[in-house]
Amino acid sequence: MNYYPDLVERLIQKIVKLPGIGPKSAERIVNYILEENQEEIVALAENLVLLKKEIRLCRRCFNLSESEFCHICSDPERENVLCVVEEAKDLVLIEKSGFRGKYHVLGGRISPLDRVPAGQLKIPQLAERLCKEEILEVIIATNPTAEGEYTAAYLSDMLREKGIPHSRIACGIPVGAEIEYIDSTTLRKSIEGRKKL
Repeated sequence: MNYYPDLVERLIQKIVKLPGIGPKSAERIVNYILEENQEEIVALAENLVLLKKEIRLCRRCFNLSESEFCHICSDPERENVLCVVEEAKDLVLIEKSGFRGKYHVLGGRISPLDRVPAGQLKIPQLAERLCKEEILEVIIATNPTAEGEYTAAYLSDMLREKGIPHSRIACGIPVGAEIEYIDSTTLRKSIEGRKKL
């Protein structure tokens, strides 16, 4: 049984599909939209339409962009260190950390169980970039999941064959955490990834 008019129910069902939004949150969002002034909601709708129409993938690194090349690829001051990430949202987080190199977005990770082969990702484009650009080091920054580790190993093999220096982001204990609350896998990774002082 529907408690709202059909139009409201349909909008709630669309919003529920957004990541992290449950039925109650979707209902609150729709009620906010109904209570907000019309100009604000029209502006929001117009921005959503523009987002889908104007945002594309950068031709070089596959970051989100409004033009052929993203603002990072267009920056001549960037270092010749290439950070390989799974998704554009990972790039944003690394960029916020102060990294001043270049990026390559794979568009996912290799996952045999989900039938995502290496060829479905932007790995061939990465290989092509490495032949054309003078890259001093590649940093593999895939997630520390089983699929992310598998992808990192695949990339490492490819880079080793090409003789390109590369590294893997460190995994381990978060800053401010106490060892007694850390799981054994994270602790093992921390010990394996230790550095000299």
